[in-house]
Amino acid sequence: MTLSTKQTTVKQKLMSSALAGVLMTSLGVAAPMVALTQSATAAPADNLVAAKRLNKLLSDTKSMTANFSQTTKGASSGSFSGTMSVQRPNNFRWQTKSPSQQLIVANGNSMWVYDEDLEQATNQNVDSQVGNTPALLLSGDPSKIDQNFKITQPYDNKNYYVLYPKADSANFTSLSMSFSGGKPVMMVLNDSLGQTTSIKFSNITMNPSINASKFKFTPPEGVDVINQ
Repeated sequence: MTLSTKQTTVKQKLMSSALAGVLMTSLGVAAPMVALTQSATAAPADNLVAAKRLNKLLSDTKSMTANFSQTTKGASSGSFSGTMSVQRPNNFRWQTKSPSQQLIVANGNSMWVYDEDLEQATNQNVDSQVGNTPALLLSGDPSKIDQNFKITQPYDNKNYYVLYPKADSANFTSLSMSFSGGKPVMMVLNDSLGQTTSIKFSNITMNPSINASKFKFTPPEGVDVINQ
């Protein structure tokens, strides 16, 4: 691997790892593109009604597998694609396959970020509740969402929700989720640095049986392990 190629790979990994922090720490997006397709005359739902509707949609998502395409625009622009799996409670797997290889696996309070090209695995502790971890909207406890977010539904007749964190320490300013046929099809995150990360899901399977081994990770021999 040449120096320039390695520097590019490192930049891509840092961006994707930030998404891990934009995964367990923020898997989301505010979807202005979706908003533009909605009827401007549709009234917004009451906040309490919006919270109950989103809670119902997320509660119905007990497990999910899908392909994803992720695009970040801003200071660290880039595009990635791969596969993901989630299963309640608190199990999460996010595998980037192009343009580089990275695996993120979360189980309970532990999260591994494995960079195959860099031969490095990082073990992090993560909050088991939703809190400031939007990825857990799909794998955590839906009943806790309104404790940590202000939930809005801009169009009463559309399953499109925008969430605003209540904590001042959150590293994103808004998170949106769009559903079609009861399935989460798009998430968008607007972060505190002015970047927007959009994630679109395809080939979605709702509530499949997922082997527990999918959410376990053992660093390969010879890989540098970093504990945080």
